[in-house]
Amino acid sequence: MTDSTENRKTICHIYNEVSIELFGYGTVLLKANIREDVLTIRSKHRRAQRSEVLEREIPLLKEEVDFHLSKLFKSMLRQKLEQEMGLNIIAVLRDYDSSTQWAFTNIILAP
Repeated sequence: MTDSTENRKTICHIYNEVSIELFGYGTVLLKANIREDVLTIRSKHRRAQRSEVLEREIPLLKEEVDFHLSKLFKSMLRQKLEQEMGLNIIAVLRDYDSSTQWAFTNIILAP
């Protein structure tokens, strides 16, 4: 995949669509980089009110919910990128820090 403004915009648009579909709102900050066979997406998410309540009242449940939402996010993102951009994805790796709302997503593409 070539590193072009258009490709980066499309990747960010798809990422934001998944965020809205899953969480009900988009990201605060979103940047995509393309390096040969790896896409890297850096994002800052909004903190949901219900997340704050869960974190305060039932922290273990909050961690479990975050884990499952991240897993679902990766699956949905992969599906949309493959369908809409025709990408052949080997793996989607995502790390999300719930205390700061930052996430890094690395997508490994088939050569």
